[in-house]
Amino acid sequence: MAGALLLVAASLTATTLTTLAGPAAPAGASSTSASGSALQKALDAIVARNDGPPGIIVVVQRGTTQTVYRAGTAQLGQSTPIETDDHLRLASVAKAYSGATALSLVADHTLSLDDTVGKWLPTLPKEWHKVTLAELLGHTSGIKDFSKTPAFVEALKKSLQTAPSPETLLSYAETDLKFTPGTEYHYSNSDNIIVALMVQAATGHSYEDELQSHVLGPLGLTQTSLPQGSAIPSPFISGYDLDPPKQPDDVTNFFAAGWTWSSGGVVATPQDLTTFIRAYVRGATTSKVVHAAQFTFRPGSSEPPGPGTNSAGLAVFRYQTKCGTVYGHTGNTLGYTNFAAASANGARSVTVQINAQITPDVNSAAWSDLHDIYELGVCAALAH
Repeated sequence: MAGALLLVAASLTATTLTTLAGPAAPAGASSTSASGSALQKALDAIVARNDGPPGIIVVVQRGTTQTVYRAGTAQLGQSTPIETDDHLRLASVAKAYSGATALSLVADHTLSLDDTVGKWLPTLPKEWHKVTLAELLGHTSGIKDFSKTPAFVEALKKSLQTAPSPETLLSYAETDLKFTPGTEYHYSNSDNIIVALMVQAATGHSYEDELQSHVLGPLGLTQTSLPQGSAIPSPFISGYDLDPPKQPDDVTNFFAAGWTWSSGGVVATPQDLTTFIRAYVRGATTSKVVHAAQFTFRPGSSEPPGPGTNSAGLAVFRYQTKCGTVYGHTGNTLGYTNFAAASANGARSVTVQINAQITPDVNSAAWSDLHDIYELGVCAALAH
């Protein structure tokens, strides 16, 4: 997210971690061996590009069978593959975590989807007061993105290692609404900052504590955190800024995670992300009624776009691909790009993570190859 504003080796074969068969695949899905081979070939190709990421890891899980596909390296200058227990920044996939926390509180009636910004956060701009929690989670709030303003960029440049408060982040946003709430879709990083502030106001506890008690703890995500600073727990995957033909720059610790907070600051491992997305999509952190409301979709894309046709729910996206439909989130920031999705029952999943920022707008020449890998990963997850 903030990275987009700054503009600033040998491959390994797939490793099967368990051998139990997964559930039946949807019609149209390819065979496991064919889809896996195509996926590995694509991974080898993208890291071989002079504008490709140094490394990539794809974790495909079908029932209890987990297969890991890798290419390249976790750190330039070393032949170290990315491992499932390496930490990296999830960028906007963090929005699914703030969604999980808020929807858990809706399920226990601490919050309501109809609760307004004005009810819980009356000191925020009055223009925002009638916006509901559901509109924030669905990016139909009309509240403009704080991270797209010159004021935010200037503040970030002046204090890369020390982030301001969430309220200060929101102060960089223009206060007038982009449209009448609920009438249009517009992806905004401001939305999930406000969601987390509503969590704090409703519970009297920090967002970090509520994230831990409602999501990370119950799901056993011991390698997931929301740091304020720029440090990443070890072992970690180094993130790189690409500017070929120059050598990639290591930007792992370039700026503090607090600059994106609940909208993009979460750090996790590929294994923890796999566990999370499977549980999140099947509704493990909320009730059936709330989960049904969450899974009501309208046209709207994640950023960067996921595979196939994208539609937006509440803190979740639907990706309708040639191999079937999955649900999840994408994210990108300086040094990292992520995709995580699962089938509706959470039984089949895929996560794709690279140690560079590649999107339609940043290092765009390689984007088509990465986007194809997203779909190949879905096909591998849904294969017979």
